[in-house]
Amino acid sequence: MTPARPDLVPVPYRVLARTDETPDTAELVLDPVAAPLPPFVPGQFAMVYAFGIGDIPLSLSGLDGHRLTHTVRAVGAVSRALHGLSPGATVGVRGPFGTGWELPAAQGRDLLVVAGGLGLAPLRPLVRAVLAAPRQYRRPTVLIGTRTPGDLLCTRDVEAWRAAGARVHVTVDRPDDGWQGDVGVVTALLDRAEYDPSNTAAFVCGPEVMMRAAARDLVHRGLAPDRIRVSLERTMHCGTGHCGHCQLGPLLLCRDGPVVPWYGAEPLLRVREL
Repeated sequence: MTPARPDLVPVPYRVLARTDETPDTAELVLDPVAAPLPPFVPGQFAMVYAFGIGDIPLSLSGLDGHRLTHTVRAVGAVSRALHGLSPGATVGVRGPFGTGWELPAAQGRDLLVVAGGLGLAPLRPLVRAVLAAPRQYRRPTVLIGTRTPGDLLCTRDVEAWRAAGARVHVTVDRPDDGWQGDVGVVTALLDRAEYDPSNTAAFVCGPEVMMRAAARDLVHRGLAPDRIRVSLERTMHCGTGHCGHCQLGPLLLCRDGPVVPWYGAEPLLRVREL
């Protein structure tokens, strides 16, 4: 009998733990019920299936051996179903899919991580990997932008990253009465970062308009476009490069992305989609 392909047939995973990040966003830790999927690397994604409803692509927001962590925001039928799961529930998972952040290429360089909103989730495994190997990388800086203080994800990680030596700066669009930090767009935090533009690798994830602004600002500050990586998002249905729903110019983002160098993404993002 031909074994099931993990890119085509969902493998059962059980919800081991659930943490509410915000009122509409939850972190799910998934544990394989039987044989696990092949190993993932930071930046890749899985197709996660809510039985009887459908599946959606979800980036990995945490990796711990064979356990997978996903951060889910309830915005559609499938994501609402996954967001509502409790420990003990079972989901189907396919993967791994797509390209990773290519972190080994950044060894010996200053690191800039620029995250907007939910874009912090797929960057979290990268930051953790960097801080777990401090001798391999130079100054790590994490810049985070979010709508309100209550929308900030990974609050425990943020404090742990600071304690581990990373420079972490957070800004919000709409502060509340208790907020004492920065206010404004995340690109304004680039003035606070310490890095050598000639020897820096940058990783950017968030809303598309934010990624364009951040990447262009970084190039203007002296970073080479091939040292900037962004994670692009388009509607994905199959995850295997067959259906074409995630096409962006010559790229199928489930196969050729989601992580791509800025020199390849920039001309594609200049084209208005109808």
